[in-house]
Amino acid sequence: MEAGLVEQRRDGVGYVNNKVIRKRRCKQRKKRRGESPPMEVSITLQKLFLSCQNVFKGPGTVPCACDVQTLCHILDHMKPEDVGLTKDLQFFKPKTAVEPNPIVKYTTIYKCKNFSLCIFFLPATAVIPLHNHPGMTVFSKLLLGTMHIKSYDWVDPVDLDGSAPSSPLRLARLKANRDFIAPCDTSVLYPTSGGNMHSFTAITPCAVLDVLGPPYSKEDGRDCTYYKDIPYTAFSNVETAVATDSDCYGWLEEIEMPVDSQMEGIEYMGPQIIETNF
Repeated sequence: MEAGLVEQRRDGVGYVNNKVIRKRRCKQRKKRRGESPPMEVSITLQKLFLSCQNVFKGPGTVPCACDVQTLCHILDHMKPEDVGLTKDLQFFKPKTAVEPNPIVKYTTIYKCKNFSLCIFFLPATAVIPLHNHPGMTVFSKLLLGTMHIKSYDWVDPVDLDGSAPSSPLRLARLKANRDFIAPCDTSVLYPTSGGNMHSFTAITPCAVLDVLGPPYSKEDGRDCTYYKDIPYTAFSNVETAVATDSDCYGWLEEIEMPVDSQMEGIEYMGPQIIETNF
């Protein structure tokens, strides 16, 4: 891995903050004549990949309940070491000073038209703003750290109070708004349920593995949209049917991608996937 998230360890390659070791890695990776470099393979990661090949059938499809259970079972048992991480890496150690405007980094383990496997690295206080996953089923596994997740699903405003707010506001139901501490169970969102719009806020340095099926694609109409959430009571009559449960709802307004939400892509240097043809 590059861009400040790589260090060479005795037991392989990991990710760390503000340290790049290039020359030593190049020397260590020089092949002897006639030899191929050894490939580090994770049995669990390979099992996840093979299951994804079987589960994700392409755009317009949603995995059945038994397939969702299969992937969750694999992800629930995944450890940081399965993707080359450890809590002892410098990136995950507490820092005396909080980094201003921390940048989120991501690495792609594998990507095809049906699914992708990605890891997001969030320094403490870093935020992935509220965004959606159009037509996608997403499995999120927090591998390391403590993260606050807030998520929403769309609701038809007419069903609740008989009147729709002025565009571009849309009513959404709050699905989750709490802290997650690794290790924890896998979160699953669907095209129209499970918290399709969500945001991540890192309380401590975090690493989260995302399985997206299918992945984002502007060409196929699956571009990412960002939102600002507004309290339900800000645009609602207090006498409406949901007034007593207003904390469970909010208005979402579509916005441009926040300037400070740019992410930096880095090369994946963890255990490799062995591709197979179905």
